[in-house]
Amino acid sequence: MGICETPLHMLTGEAWKAADLQLATKMIQEFMYEGIFTPKLLSETDAVQSYEWKDQTGTIYRFKAEKRLFDSFYVLPGSIEVQTIEQLDRPLSLSFLQSIQQEGKMTGSTAGHLVKEYYNTILADIHLNKSSKRSGELIDMDYAELEGEMKGHPWITYNKGRIGFGYDDYVNYAPEQKNRLQLSWIAVHKKIGTFHSVKELKYDTLIQQELDERSLQSFAEKLKVMGLNKKDYYFMPIHAWQWQNVIVTMYSMEIANKEIVPLGEGQDSYLPQQSIRTFVNVSHKEKYHVKLPMSILNTLVYRGLPSERTVIAPEVTAFMKDILEKDLFLKEECRLGLLGEVAAMNVSHRTFMNLEGAPYQYLEMLGVVWRESIYQQLEAGEQAITLAALLHLDHEGMPYVTKLIEKSGLSTEMWVKTLAHSILPPLLHYLYQYGTVFSPHGQNTVLVLKEYQPARIIMKDFVDDVNISDQPLDELEDLSPELKKVLRSEAPEGLTQFILTGLFICHFRYLSNILQTHQQFSEYEFWNIIREEILAYQHRFSHLEDRFRLFDLLKPTFKKLALNRNRMFDYGYEDGEDRPHASEYGIVRNALNKVAVQKI
Repeated sequence: MGICETPLHMLTGEAWKAADLQLATKMIQEFMYEGIFTPKLLSETDAVQSYEWKDQTGTIYRFKAEKRLFDSFYVLPGSIEVQTIEQLDRPLSLSFLQSIQQEGKMTGSTAGHLVKEYYNTILADIHLNKSSKRSGELIDMDYAELEGEMKGHPWITYNKGRIGFGYDDYVNYAPEQKNRLQLSWIAVHKKIGTFHSVKELKYDTLIQQELDERSLQSFAEKLKVMGLNKKDYYFMPIHAWQWQNVIVTMYSMEIANKEIVPLGEGQDSYLPQQSIRTFVNVSHKEKYHVKLPMSILNTLVYRGLPSERTVIAPEVTAFMKDILEKDLFLKEECRLGLLGEVAAMNVSHRTFMNLEGAPYQYLEMLGVVWRESIYQQLEAGEQAITLAALLHLDHEGMPYVTKLIEKSGLSTEMWVKTLAHSILPPLLHYLYQYGTVFSPHGQNTVLVLKEYQPARIIMKDFVDDVNISDQPLDELEDLSPELKKVLRSEAPEGLTQFILTGLFICHFRYLSNILQTHQQFSEYEFWNIIREEILAYQHRFSHLEDRFRLFDLLKPTFKKLALNRNRMFDYGYEDGEDRPHASEYGIVRNALNKVAVQKI
């Protein structure tokens, strides 16, 4: 493709300015929450505060905001004004970043890489703003298609940085492009590749389901022509980007020795989901979702597949499903769904796996996880949506959730109560009864609707995001040594953070703001409903009283996790041997405690 064929029609001055302002507003809002800068309060009128912040060079930023619970702020769109000594000839968002960097806590190297991530994010937002549908058009959209409408992490400001992608890669592979693609397949010799699955699933059964007979014969014939025995190899899907950008160079010895053999493309079409590396089969929806490593840096980590977690994925699935199957409350009352990661393959790198202190990205380059299909879990009349969709505003500022509530026929209050009852009981039960948590943020939680009303949830992504208590709980005694080694054990406060921060801060904080701003539904009412749902669970399972104190979700304050600080100040872009963890900075006042005090 020549440069004049590059798709640039959406890049207009007006579109760029709108996306820049959108990002700057989010940065100010989230940086205030994380204490990255502290503006001066100038005045307050009708619950709207006017703020001012002056940087080291004399540039003044003024804006208006409304305070929210959890020590948060809602910056009013369009309220930002900038006063500079010289004419501002840089994007507003990146001028603000430079002002933050001048405070002296962020290195020039980090700031430079972050500028690149922000430019990538702005470009993606321009695409999304240009192609997005109205919220009313989205409420009946298929699950896999709806994921392509989402705008990314609501809290992390550099949420579509995708370092490693060129613009051509972005146009071809970004989920918001909604390009259907065929997965590529390779043969991996059994002496370097390992296959793992739940007990009831065998390799041959899986491959015969995932590949049509024509592809199976074609791939086998390629091996035969090369004088290779099919029985010595596993067939394994791979993303074309990963093959071209990582595997051919990093596994060149294995390719030269015919331990890895390119076979071709499968027949089925897939859509990438928000994580970029997970793909839904849209040719045959009953087939598995496929999770593949893509060595790009997005949000906080490289999007590979950690070897030790990949190989244990089926055992984690068996552990989580065993709890579900034996617990009538979870299975019959909550009707919780679990998308099991039922099979996996891993190909460790001979050199990097033995290299002390090797950057973690090089230990996550080649593998696959097969996850059960969401469509196999749905019953008649049910519709699945990503929980993240509830935070979506279209290009006209109309919330998706507003249209859902309208179609449901419920009041906002009743819809929120139904939502809380659908989401919280199963998550609380895993925490309190079993000392085990999911990471229930908007991407891992699937909300099941019936007649546009919340009915239940389906959880996914166990291999990366299931964590267990470090306390000596009876329910965790029988965990295998392998599971104990791989699953992250957390102290009680750390375990509650997956709900307090993962769900309440990272999702409900934004949902409550949308409902207050657009539905005039008080955030105090919202958080009171969440509190009452927790108390209702605790009343019903009062025999777990000791656990309620141990895993206290209602305490006045808890540690504040800071996702933007993580990249900006604590980790930067250093290529460490471990994946970075969320930073801690100060404390946050718990809205679930505050609404109780307010009520009294």
